[in-house]
Amino acid sequence: MISVKEKKRLSKLSQLIYKASKKIKILRHIAWPLEVKNKFFKENCQKLPIHIYPLHDDSELKFILNEADKYFGNTLYDSWLKIKAEEIKKNSSLLKACGTKEFFNISSDIYGLPTTPIHDNITKPVNLSNQFEKIIGGIKHSKLKLKPSLSLSSSEVAKKIDDKVKLYFNEYAPQVQLVKNLSAKATATSKYIRIREGGEFDQADINQLLNHEAYIHVATTINGRKQKNMKILGANYGSVTKTQEGLAVFSEFISGSIDVDRLKRISDRTIAIQMAIEGADFIDIYNYFIKEGVSMDQAFENSRRVFRGGVIAGGAPFTKDLVYLDGFIRVFNFLRSAISLGKIECIELLFSGKMDLDDMPIIYSLYKDGLIRKPDFIPPWANNLNYLICFFSVSMFIEDIDYSNVSKHYDLLLDSIN
Repeated sequence: MISVKEKKRLSKLSQLIYKASKKIKILRHIAWPLEVKNKFFKENCQKLPIHIYPLHDDSELKFILNEADKYFGNTLYDSWLKIKAEEIKKNSSLLKACGTKEFFNISSDIYGLPTTPIHDNITKPVNLSNQFEKIIGGIKHSKLKLKPSLSLSSSEVAKKIDDKVKLYFNEYAPQVQLVKNLSAKATATSKYIRIREGGEFDQADINQLLNHEAYIHVATTINGRKQKNMKILGANYGSVTKTQEGLAVFSEFISGSIDVDRLKRISDRTIAIQMAIEGADFIDIYNYFIKEGVSMDQAFENSRRVFRGGVIAGGAPFTKDLVYLDGFIRVFNFLRSAISLGKIECIELLFSGKMDLDDMPIIYSLYKDGLIRKPDFIPPWANNLNYLICFFSVSMFIEDIDYSNVSKHYDLLLDSIN
Protein backbone atom coordinates (compact mmCIF):
# COMPACT_ATOMS: atom_id res chain seq x y z
CA MET A 1 0.00 0.00 0.00
CA ILE A 2 1.36 3.42 -0.92
CA SER A 3 2.15 5.79 1.98
CA VAL A 4 0.45 9.13 2.60
CA LYS A 5 3.77 10.89 2.03
CA GLU A 6 4.17 9.20 -1.37
CA LYS A 7 0.62 10.10 -2.33
CA LYS A 8 1.31 13.76 -1.58
CA ARG A 9 4.52 13.71 -3.61
CA LEU A 10 2.91 12.02 -6.61
CA SER A 11 -0.06 14.37 -6.37
CA LYS A 12 2.23 17.41 -6.45
CA LEU A 13 4.18 15.95 -9.37
CA SER A 14 1.02 15.21 -11.33
CA GLN A 15 -0.33 18.69 -10.64
CA LEU A 16 2.84 20.32 -12.02
CA ILE A 17 2.77 18.22 -15.20
CA TYR A 18 -0.90 19.11 -15.62
CA LYS A 19 -0.03 22.79 -15.17
CA ALA A 20 2.62 22.45 -17.89
CA SER A 21 0.09 20.84 -20.24
CA LYS A 22 -2.07 23.95 -19.96
CA LYS A 23 0.64 25.85 -21.84
CA ILE A 24 0.01 23.69 -24.91
CA LYS A 25 -2.94 24.72 -27.09
CA ILE A 26 -2.31 22.86 -30.34
CA LEU A 27 -5.52 23.54 -32.25
CA ARG A 28 -5.67 27.16 -31.11
CA HIS A 29 -2.05 27.79 -32.15
CA ILE A 30 -2.44 26.32 -35.65
CA ALA A 31 -5.88 27.86 -36.37
CA TRP A 32 -6.29 29.99 -39.49
CA PRO A 33 -8.04 33.38 -39.38
CA LEU A 34 -11.19 33.86 -41.47
CA GLU A 35 -9.43 36.14 -43.95
CA VAL A 36 -7.37 33.20 -45.25
CA LYS A 37 -10.55 31.50 -46.44
CA ASN A 38 -12.01 34.72 -47.79
CA LYS A 39 -8.90 35.41 -49.83
CA PHE A 40 -8.81 31.84 -51.17
CA PHE A 41 -12.35 32.19 -52.54
CA LYS A 42 -11.70 35.73 -53.77
CA GLU A 43 -8.88 34.30 -55.89
CA ASN A 44 -11.27 31.68 -57.30
CA CYS A 45 -9.57 28.83 -55.39
CA GLN A 46 -6.58 29.08 -57.74
CA LYS A 47 -3.84 30.24 -55.34
CA LEU A 48 -2.47 28.42 -52.33
CA PRO A 49 -3.52 29.98 -49.00
CA ILE A 50 -0.83 31.76 -47.01
CA HIS A 51 -0.67 31.82 -43.23
CA ILE A 52 2.26 32.69 -40.97
CA TYR A 53 2.08 30.96 -37.60
CA PRO A 54 2.97 32.80 -34.38
CA LEU A 55 6.14 31.79 -32.60
CA HIS A 56 5.59 29.34 -29.76
CA ASP A 57 7.06 30.49 -26.45
CA ASP A 58 7.90 27.45 -24.31
CA SER A 59 9.71 29.27 -21.50
CA GLU A 60 6.89 28.86 -18.95
CA LEU A 61 6.43 25.22 -19.85
CA LYS A 62 10.14 24.53 -19.35
CA PHE A 63 10.12 26.34 -16.01
CA ILE A 64 7.19 24.27 -14.73
CA LEU A 65 8.66 20.96 -15.92
CA ASN A 66 12.03 21.84 -14.35
CA GLU A 67 10.16 22.36 -11.09
CA ALA A 68 8.45 18.98 -11.58
CA ASP A 69 11.83 17.28 -11.94
CA LYS A 70 12.44 17.89 -8.21
CA TYR A 71 9.53 15.60 -7.29
CA PHE A 72 10.35 12.53 -9.37
CA GLY A 73 10.96 9.28 -7.53
CA ASN A 74 11.55 5.68 -8.61
CA THR A 75 8.09 4.10 -8.58
CA LEU A 76 6.15 2.78 -11.57
CA TYR A 77 3.91 5.82 -11.22
CA ASP A 78 6.93 8.10 -11.56
CA SER A 79 7.98 6.31 -14.74
CA TRP A 80 4.47 6.79 -16.13
CA LEU A 81 4.38 10.47 -15.20
CA LYS A 82 7.83 10.96 -16.73
CA ILE A 83 6.45 9.64 -20.02
CA LYS A 84 3.59 12.14 -19.76
CA ALA A 85 6.05 14.99 -19.23
CA GLU A 86 8.04 13.92 -22.28
CA GLU A 87 4.87 13.73 -24.36
CA ILE A 88 3.98 17.29 -23.39
CA LYS A 89 7.48 18.42 -24.40
CA LYS A 90 6.94 16.74 -27.78
CA ASN A 91 3.68 18.68 -28.20
CA SER A 92 5.64 21.87 -27.53
CA SER A 93 8.19 20.89 -30.19
CA LEU A 94 5.30 20.37 -32.63
CA LEU A 95 4.17 23.97 -32.18
CA LYS A 96 7.71 25.27 -32.59
CA ALA A 97 7.93 23.50 -35.95
CA CYS A 98 4.75 24.96 -37.50
CA GLY A 99 4.98 25.50 -41.23
CA THR A 100 7.94 23.15 -41.71
CA LYS A 101 8.56 19.54 -42.70
CA GLU A 102 9.59 18.84 -39.10
CA PHE A 103 6.02 19.61 -38.01
CA PHE A 104 4.87 16.63 -40.07
CA ASN A 105 7.59 14.39 -38.60
CA ILE A 106 6.55 15.22 -35.04
CA SER A 107 2.85 14.98 -35.92
CA SER A 108 3.46 11.50 -37.36
CA ASP A 109 5.19 10.47 -34.14
CA ILE A 110 2.29 11.72 -31.99
CA TYR A 111 -0.73 10.74 -34.08
CA GLY A 112 0.66 8.14 -36.49
CA LEU A 113 0.35 7.86 -40.26
CA PRO A 114 -2.44 6.57 -42.51
CA THR A 115 -0.09 3.65 -43.21
CA THR A 116 0.71 2.91 -39.54
CA PRO A 117 -0.59 -0.62 -38.79
CA ILE A 118 -3.05 -1.12 -35.94
CA HIS A 119 -2.25 -3.82 -33.35
CA ASP A 120 -2.65 -6.72 -35.80
CA ASN A 121 0.38 -5.28 -37.65
CA ILE A 122 -1.55 -5.63 -40.92
CA THR A 123 -4.60 -3.35 -40.93
CA LYS A 124 -3.86 0.28 -41.82
CA PRO A 125 -6.25 3.26 -41.51
CA VAL A 126 -5.86 4.16 -45.19
CA ASN A 127 -6.79 0.60 -46.22
CA LEU A 128 -9.94 0.76 -44.09
CA SER A 129 -10.81 4.11 -45.66
CA ASN A 130 -10.36 2.79 -49.19
CA GLN A 131 -12.46 -0.27 -48.36
CA PHE A 132 -15.24 1.90 -46.95
CA GLU A 133 -15.14 4.17 -50.01
CA LYS A 134 -15.55 1.11 -52.23
CA ILE A 135 -18.58 -0.13 -50.26
CA ILE A 136 -20.22 3.30 -50.25
CA GLY A 137 -19.51 3.63 -53.97
CA GLY A 138 -21.49 0.44 -54.55
CA ILE A 139 -24.42 1.73 -52.52
CA LYS A 140 -24.47 5.02 -54.42
CA HIS A 141 -24.90 3.20 -57.72
CA SER A 142 -27.66 0.93 -56.45
CA LYS A 143 -31.36 1.74 -56.30
CA LEU A 144 -31.08 2.53 -52.60
CA LYS A 145 -31.68 6.19 -51.80
CA LEU A 146 -30.33 7.39 -48.48
CA LYS A 147 -32.95 9.84 -47.23
CA PRO A 148 -31.32 13.02 -45.95
CA SER A 149 -32.48 14.66 -42.73
CA LEU A 150 -34.01 18.11 -42.64
CA SER A 151 -31.37 20.81 -42.33
CA LEU A 152 -31.14 22.78 -39.08
CA SER A 153 -29.57 26.13 -38.34
CA SER A 154 -26.54 26.29 -36.07
CA SER A 155 -28.61 28.23 -33.49
CA GLU A 156 -31.25 25.45 -33.43
CA VAL A 157 -28.53 22.85 -32.92
CA ALA A 158 -26.93 24.89 -30.14
CA LYS A 159 -30.28 25.24 -28.32
CA LYS A 160 -31.06 21.52 -28.47
CA ILE A 161 -27.57 20.53 -27.29
CA ASP A 162 -27.69 23.12 -24.50
CA ASP A 163 -30.92 21.60 -23.17
CA LYS A 164 -29.43 18.10 -23.19
CA VAL A 165 -26.10 18.94 -21.49
CA LYS A 166 -27.83 20.88 -18.73
CA LEU A 167 -29.95 17.82 -17.99
CA TYR A 168 -26.95 15.47 -18.06
CA PHE A 169 -24.22 17.49 -16.29
CA ASN A 170 -26.39 19.68 -14.02
CA GLU A 171 -24.13 22.27 -12.31
CA TYR A 172 -21.12 21.03 -14.33
CA ALA A 173 -22.82 21.67 -17.66
CA PRO A 174 -20.61 23.53 -20.16
CA GLN A 175 -21.86 26.64 -21.91
CA VAL A 176 -22.89 26.13 -25.53
CA GLN A 177 -21.59 28.87 -27.82
CA LEU A 178 -21.85 29.73 -31.51
CA VAL A 179 -18.39 30.49 -32.92
CA LYS A 180 -17.32 31.67 -36.35
CA ASN A 181 -14.47 30.10 -38.31
CA LEU A 182 -14.38 26.79 -36.42
CA SER A 183 -12.52 24.04 -38.34
CA ALA A 184 -14.78 21.30 -36.94
CA LYS A 185 -18.56 21.37 -36.67
CA ALA A 186 -18.06 21.52 -32.92
CA THR A 187 -15.32 21.43 -30.29
CA ALA A 188 -15.53 20.93 -26.55
CA THR A 189 -13.75 21.66 -23.29
CA SER A 190 -14.97 21.20 -19.73
CA LYS A 191 -16.47 24.71 -19.82
CA TYR A 192 -17.61 25.22 -23.40
CA ILE A 193 -19.12 23.37 -26.33
CA ARG A 194 -18.52 25.52 -29.39
CA ILE A 195 -20.74 25.10 -32.46
CA ARG A 196 -19.66 26.43 -35.85
CA GLU A 197 -21.90 29.38 -36.65
CA GLY A 198 -23.41 29.03 -40.11
CA GLY A 199 -22.35 25.36 -40.35
CA GLU A 200 -24.29 22.67 -42.19
CA PHE A 201 -26.34 20.63 -39.69
CA ASP A 202 -29.21 18.17 -39.53
CA GLN A 203 -30.90 16.11 -36.80
CA ALA A 204 -28.22 13.41 -36.98
CA ASP A 205 -25.60 16.03 -36.05
CA ILE A 206 -27.31 16.69 -32.72
CA ASN A 207 -27.08 13.06 -31.61
CA GLN A 208 -23.54 12.77 -32.97
CA LEU A 209 -22.36 15.93 -31.22
CA LEU A 210 -23.95 14.91 -27.92
CA ASN A 211 -22.37 11.47 -27.97
CA HIS A 212 -19.03 12.71 -29.30
CA GLU A 213 -18.45 16.08 -27.67
CA ALA A 214 -20.58 16.01 -24.50
CA TYR A 215 -20.63 12.39 -23.33
CA ILE A 216 -16.94 11.81 -24.12
CA HIS A 217 -14.82 14.96 -24.45
CA VAL A 218 -16.61 17.08 -21.87
CA ALA A 219 -17.22 14.16 -19.49
CA THR A 220 -13.63 12.85 -19.50
CA THR A 221 -12.27 16.36 -19.02
CA ILE A 222 -14.53 17.03 -16.02
CA ASN A 223 -13.86 13.56 -14.57
CA GLY A 224 -10.11 14.06 -15.01
CA ARG A 225 -10.05 17.47 -13.37
CA LYS A 226 -11.98 16.10 -10.41
CA GLN A 227 -9.10 13.69 -9.73
CA LYS A 228 -7.49 15.49 -6.78
CA ASN A 229 -4.38 13.30 -6.71
CA MET A 230 -3.86 12.81 -10.45
CA LYS A 231 -4.64 16.12 -12.15
CA ILE A 232 -2.76 14.93 -15.23
CA LEU A 233 -5.92 12.98 -16.12
CA GLY A 234 -7.57 16.32 -16.81
CA ALA A 235 -4.92 17.31 -19.36
CA ASN A 236 -5.56 17.27 -23.09
CA TYR A 237 -2.45 16.72 -25.23
CA GLY A 238 -1.53 14.91 -28.41
CA SER A 239 -0.81 11.41 -27.25
CA VAL A 240 -4.20 10.91 -25.59
CA THR A 241 -6.04 12.13 -28.69
CA LYS A 242 -6.20 8.74 -30.41
CA THR A 243 -8.04 7.15 -27.49
CA GLN A 244 -10.25 10.19 -26.84
CA GLU A 245 -11.36 10.54 -30.46
CA GLY A 246 -11.65 6.76 -30.78
CA LEU A 247 -13.96 6.71 -27.76
CA ALA A 248 -15.94 9.61 -29.20
CA VAL A 249 -16.50 7.90 -32.56
CA PHE A 250 -17.32 4.61 -30.82
CA SER A 251 -19.85 6.54 -28.73
CA GLU A 252 -21.52 7.67 -31.96
CA PHE A 253 -21.42 4.13 -33.32
CA ILE A 254 -22.74 2.19 -30.31
CA SER A 255 -25.51 4.72 -29.68
CA GLY A 256 -26.71 4.46 -33.27
CA SER A 257 -25.87 8.12 -33.89
CA ILE A 258 -23.32 7.68 -36.65
CA ASP A 259 -24.42 7.75 -40.28
CA VAL A 260 -22.89 7.15 -43.71
CA ASP A 261 -22.08 10.83 -44.26
CA ARG A 262 -20.27 11.06 -40.94
CA LEU A 263 -18.24 7.91 -41.54
CA LYS A 264 -17.44 9.09 -45.05
CA ARG A 265 -16.12 12.41 -43.70
CA ILE A 266 -13.78 10.51 -41.38
CA SER A 267 -12.72 8.20 -44.18
CA ASP A 268 -12.19 11.02 -46.69
CA ARG A 269 -9.91 12.90 -44.29
CA THR A 270 -7.67 9.87 -43.87
CA ILE A 271 -7.39 9.50 -47.65
CA ALA A 272 -6.71 13.24 -47.98
CA ILE A 273 -3.88 13.07 -45.43
CA GLN A 274 -2.26 10.24 -47.40
CA MET A 275 -2.65 12.24 -50.63
CA ALA A 276 -0.94 15.22 -48.98
CA ILE A 277 1.89 13.01 -47.70
CA GLU A 278 2.40 11.86 -51.29
CA GLY A 279 2.70 15.46 -52.47
CA ALA A 280 -0.81 16.83 -53.07
CA ASP A 281 -1.05 20.52 -52.20
CA PHE A 282 -3.96 22.43 -50.64
CA ILE A 283 -5.70 23.04 -53.98
CA ASP A 284 -5.41 19.35 -54.93
CA ILE A 285 -7.02 18.33 -51.64
CA TYR A 286 -9.69 21.02 -51.95
CA ASN A 287 -10.60 19.72 -55.42
CA TYR A 288 -10.66 16.15 -54.05
CA PHE A 289 -13.32 17.13 -51.50
CA ILE A 290 -15.30 19.05 -54.14
CA LYS A 291 -15.24 15.89 -56.29
CA GLU A 292 -16.55 13.95 -53.30
CA GLY A 293 -19.66 16.14 -53.35
CA VAL A 294 -19.20 18.49 -50.39
CA SER A 295 -19.89 22.23 -50.53
CA MET A 296 -17.12 24.73 -51.31
CA ASP A 297 -17.13 26.00 -47.72
CA GLN A 298 -16.89 22.48 -46.26
CA ALA A 299 -14.22 21.49 -48.81
CA PHE A 300 -12.10 24.41 -47.57
CA GLU A 301 -12.64 23.47 -43.92
CA ASN A 302 -11.75 19.83 -44.60
CA SER A 303 -8.61 20.86 -46.48
CA ARG A 304 -7.61 23.29 -43.74
CA ARG A 305 -7.80 20.46 -41.21
CA VAL A 306 -5.28 18.52 -43.30
CA PHE A 307 -2.80 21.36 -43.79
CA ARG A 308 -3.03 23.51 -40.62
CA GLY A 309 0.42 23.64 -39.06
CA GLY A 310 1.99 21.79 -41.98
CA VAL A 311 3.31 22.67 -45.44
CA ILE A 312 0.53 23.95 -47.69
CA ALA A 313 2.48 23.09 -50.84
CA GLY A 314 2.22 19.38 -49.94
CA GLY A 315 4.32 16.58 -48.52
CA ALA A 316 3.96 17.50 -44.83
CA PRO A 317 0.36 17.61 -43.49
CA PHE A 318 -1.09 17.51 -39.98
CA THR A 319 -1.94 13.85 -39.35
CA LYS A 320 -4.30 14.28 -36.39
CA ASP A 321 -7.51 13.53 -38.30
CA LEU A 322 -6.62 9.91 -38.98
CA VAL A 323 -7.03 9.17 -35.24
CA TYR A 324 -10.81 9.10 -35.59
CA LEU A 325 -10.78 5.89 -37.60
CA ASP A 326 -7.62 4.43 -36.09
CA GLY A 327 -8.77 5.20 -32.54
CA PHE A 328 -12.25 3.81 -33.19
CA ILE A 329 -10.82 0.42 -34.20
CA ARG A 330 -8.51 0.36 -31.17
CA VAL A 331 -11.29 1.30 -28.73
CA PHE A 332 -13.63 -1.28 -30.28
CA ASN A 333 -11.02 -4.03 -29.77
CA PHE A 334 -10.17 -2.86 -26.25
CA LEU A 335 -13.80 -2.94 -25.15
CA ARG A 336 -14.34 -6.33 -26.74
CA SER A 337 -11.35 -7.74 -24.84
CA ALA A 338 -12.53 -6.11 -21.60
CA ILE A 339 -15.93 -7.78 -21.98
CA SER A 340 -14.38 -11.11 -22.99
CA LEU A 341 -12.06 -11.16 -19.95
CA GLY A 342 -14.66 -9.81 -17.53
CA LYS A 343 -12.64 -6.63 -16.84
CA ILE A 344 -15.77 -4.52 -16.44
CA GLU A 345 -14.12 -2.12 -13.99
CA CYS A 346 -11.64 -1.15 -16.71
CA ILE A 347 -14.52 0.09 -18.87
CA GLU A 348 -15.63 2.42 -16.08
CA LEU A 349 -12.08 3.63 -15.43
CA LEU A 350 -11.63 4.44 -19.11
CA PHE A 351 -13.79 7.53 -18.48
CA SER A 352 -11.98 8.69 -15.33
CA GLY A 353 -9.96 11.20 -17.35
CA LYS A 354 -7.88 11.75 -20.48
CA MET A 355 -5.70 8.72 -21.08
CA ASP A 356 -4.26 6.34 -23.65
CA LEU A 357 -5.61 2.79 -23.83
CA ASP A 358 -2.15 1.50 -23.00
CA ASP A 359 -2.29 3.44 -19.71
CA MET A 360 -4.98 1.12 -18.33
CA PRO A 361 -2.70 -1.14 -16.21
CA ILE A 362 -1.29 1.95 -14.46
CA ILE A 363 -4.74 3.53 -14.20
CA TYR A 364 -6.07 0.39 -12.51
CA SER A 365 -3.15 0.37 -10.05
CA LEU A 366 -3.72 4.05 -9.29
CA TYR A 367 -7.35 3.23 -8.57
CA LYS A 368 -6.46 0.32 -6.28
CA ASP A 369 -3.94 2.49 -4.41
CA GLY A 370 -6.54 5.20 -3.88
CA LEU A 371 -4.83 7.77 -6.09
CA ILE A 372 -7.76 8.08 -8.49
CA ARG A 373 -11.50 7.59 -8.16
CA LYS A 374 -14.17 6.27 -10.49
CA PRO A 375 -15.72 8.84 -12.83
CA ASP A 376 -18.88 10.76 -12.03
CA PHE A 377 -19.96 11.03 -15.66
CA ILE A 378 -20.15 7.93 -17.85
CA PRO A 379 -21.86 7.91 -21.28
CA PRO A 380 -25.33 6.31 -21.22
CA TRP A 381 -24.27 3.41 -23.45
CA ALA A 382 -21.39 2.48 -21.11
CA ASN A 383 -23.84 2.21 -18.23
CA ASN A 384 -25.87 -0.31 -20.22
CA LEU A 385 -23.62 -3.30 -19.57
CA ASN A 386 -26.33 -5.77 -20.59
CA TYR A 387 -26.31 -4.40 -24.11
CA LEU A 388 -22.51 -4.11 -24.30
CA ILE A 389 -22.07 -7.73 -23.23
CA CYS A 390 -24.65 -8.89 -25.78
CA PHE A 391 -23.15 -6.75 -28.54
CA PHE A 392 -19.57 -7.91 -28.09
CA SER A 393 -20.56 -11.53 -27.43
CA VAL A 394 -22.34 -11.63 -30.80
CA SER A 395 -19.40 -9.78 -32.38
CA MET A 396 -16.92 -12.39 -31.14
CA PHE A 397 -19.18 -15.27 -32.17
CA ILE A 398 -19.63 -13.94 -35.70
CA GLU A 399 -15.91 -13.24 -36.05
CA ASP A 400 -15.14 -16.94 -35.51
CA ILE A 401 -17.23 -17.95 -38.54
CA ASP A 402 -15.31 -18.86 -41.70
CA TYR A 403 -16.80 -16.46 -44.22
CA SER A 404 -15.08 -17.79 -47.33
CA ASN A 405 -18.02 -20.09 -48.20
CA VAL A 406 -20.71 -18.03 -46.46
CA SER A 407 -19.84 -14.97 -48.57
CA LYS A 408 -19.94 -17.00 -51.78
CA HIS A 409 -23.41 -18.28 -50.90
CA TYR A 410 -24.93 -14.85 -50.22
CA ASP A 411 -23.00 -13.15 -53.03
CA LEU A 412 -24.53 -15.60 -55.50
CA LEU A 413 -27.95 -15.20 -53.90
CA LEU A 414 -27.90 -11.40 -54.09
CA ASP A 415 -26.26 -11.25 -57.52
CA SER A 416 -29.29 -13.10 -58.90
CA ILE A 417 -31.53 -10.18 -57.92
CA ASN A 418 -32.02 -7.64 -60.72
